[in-house]
Amino acid sequence: MRITVKDVMDPRAASVHADTSFKDVAEVLVAHETGAVAVVDDERRVMGVVSEADLMRKEEFREQYHGESYRPPLRTRLRRRVAGQPGDPREKAAAGTAAALMTAPAVTVPPHASTVAAARIMDEAGIRQLVVVDGEGRLAGVVTRRDLLKVFLRDGDDGDAETGTGRRDGRDGVVVEVRNGIVTLSDPGALTR
Repeated sequence: MRITVKDVMDPRAASVHADTSFKDVAEVLVAHETGAVAVVDDERRVMGVVSEADLMRKEEFREQYHGESYRPPLRTRLRRRVAGQPGDPREKAAAGTAAALMTAPAVTVPPHASTVAAARIMDEAGIRQLVVVDGEGRLAGVVTRRDLLKVFLRDGDDGDAETGTGRRDGRDGVVVEVRNGIVTLSDPGALTR
């Protein structure tokens, strides 16, 4: 049985508009207990995403704005460069609205995608949740890493929820294994191709 994003996603995804203030974005994140929020237009089409990390840049650069010589750690600067995050992070630190804070375009997934495909997208993008969009790019929900783990708790799986182990072969050849809470994605056929 192929499990899709729609089977495990939360359709109650939090969203804000482009002109939503920094403080209001923070309030939405806290109120919904989520790590990111979609930025949508009037027709609920996803324009971008604001994450907790985007908001934290204001705090990260606070000392710099007060005249001290703070510079983000090398690890942080390298991660941003490897992730291809454009622009100067200080711009986001000075941002006052969701439009200025957001990362665009948003990394999204359609509801009919497999949970294996969603896990792969999250891993490649280095993110913890994906915005789910319909065929017109409208917000349909959100899927998190925790949601994807629900696959191993379903009846009839090859998994054992009590021991935290399990294995599932995805339709596209990817094997998803869970052992002691650690999820591993592998593609055994990749070496023979």
